[in-house]
Amino acid sequence: MATSSIFARRIVKEIGEVKADKDAGLQVETLEDHDMSKLRGTFIGPPDTPYEGGTYDVTISVPTNYPFKPPTIRFTTKIWHPNVSSVTGAICLDTLGKAWTPIMNLKSALQSLQLLLSTPEPKDPQDHEVASMMIRNPAEFEHVAREWAVKHANAPRKERGEGSGGATASSIKRKAQRSKENEEKAQLAQYHNYNKDLIDRFVAMGFDVPSVVAAFEYVGIDKNDGQDYELEEAYMGDITARLFGEA
Repeated sequence: MATSSIFARRIVKEIGEVKADKDAGLQVETLEDHDMSKLRGTFIGPPDTPYEGGTYDVTISVPTNYPFKPPTIRFTTKIWHPNVSSVTGAICLDTLGKAWTPIMNLKSALQSLQLLLSTPEPKDPQDHEVASMMIRNPAEFEHVAREWAVKHANAPRKERGEGSGGATASSIKRKAQRSKENEEKAQLAQYHNYNKDLIDRFVAMGFDVPSVVAAFEYVGIDKNDGQDYELEEAYMGDITARLFGEA
């Protein structure tokens, strides 16, 4: 499909942001030359989960009214997870549906998938068979999920008692810590690479994070590589006016 130059430039910029973050373990690339609406995303399964060390591919279909509407994402790597169809790869995740906001991007979408693998929710399933197994027999769920990770995602096979499927006190502690870190990353993604303290000064005035970030982007505030700094008075006025609907 033909895509506008503005749309294409935005996608190119977001792909560049993913590539620039070497520590995130994420990749995004186009599936077809000159078509920025069809992409492939790749990420590594998070530590201390049955998916650890696996490489997971997803297709990303970006609508022309992105970012006001979310991309449609499906797993192409087969995965045993209650919130992903084991047949079609369809995903049940609010972040990619009703909870999507225009300040999100391709990077935050992939990060939300990493978080989903760390924190499956069997009570809101996409695949009822997987969810039922996870609730009734967690050990069997972890075993099957790990076998699928080895078979379909090229995850390394582990001995019983090592990592997922043979949890120890230390691995459980690491898993809880990793889950907390992933939640913090997902929260920080809302700030769209602006310094958290800078945004929170306006949040303290009673505005929510997405509204403040949208106002910053509308006014054209420099992200300053995520560093905090003092805004000029004129910019403060423009941001406040935008937040109060006066601009």
